[in-house]
Amino acid sequence: MPDSLRGKTILVMGVANRWSLASAIAHAAAREGAALWLTYQAERVQKPVEDLARELNARTAACDVADDAAIAALFARIGAEAGRLDGLVHSLAFAQKQELDQPFVETSRAGFAQALDISAYSLIPLARAAAPLMTAGGSIVTLSYLGATRYVPNYNVMGVAKAALESAVRYLAGELGPRAIRVNAVSAGPVKTASARAIKDFSSILDHVAQRAPLRRVPEPAEIADLAAFLLSDAARGVTGDVLFADSGYHILGV
Repeated sequence: MPDSLRGKTILVMGVANRWSLASAIAHAAAREGAALWLTYQAERVQKPVEDLARELNARTAACDVADDAAIAALFARIGAEAGRLDGLVHSLAFAQKQELDQPFVETSRAGFAQALDISAYSLIPLARAAAPLMTAGGSIVTLSYLGATRYVPNYNVMGVAKAALESAVRYLAGELGPRAIRVNAVSAGPVKTASARAIKDFSSILDHVAQRAPLRRVPEPAEIADLAAFLLSDAARGVTGDVLFADSGYHILGV
């Protein structure tokens, strides 16, 4: 559906570099005609985000989602400059490398709290801040992974964080639905991104999925991005509280 996001203002959070899924989603949203906002968490990723923003004619802003004041400032600026918001993409996840390298049973209290805070809780204050700007309704999309519901070796605390994230999607969908705000997740199959490389033996996961998935390949970032763009569009106006898979069908396998 060409121009499915024409006239909509979309905020994409979590662009780390050109190879991130958030970057692919930003490209898909721009292709569909959206007016884009992109955020960066720290100065070290500011330049690649600003380079992408120039390419996509997007606006940029800094936002540390662990800082409530930063979240408030971001949405105050969007409200002042754009007047409204139609879509929010939450592509944010983090866990300390040591929490992914060691067995899950060794997860530290601090590491658990940090992973849940950034990867799952952050969706809640972002939705709370975005909702008043979604005056004509809107769509919130986050990114999950099969490790939320299945044991995936070495995914560790991120699996628990994604489980919490998917539960938050359902609760937010239930509460924000009367305001015509939809909340969904895309469960993406394994993709070669900088964050994915932090998972030990990630290449073996890629190989396994490519051999076993019904489509006999891992998904392309563009396929995941297109599903996110669909959920942001009015074509998905009847879809909320759901987790949609873009993983070459791997999630249907029993053995």
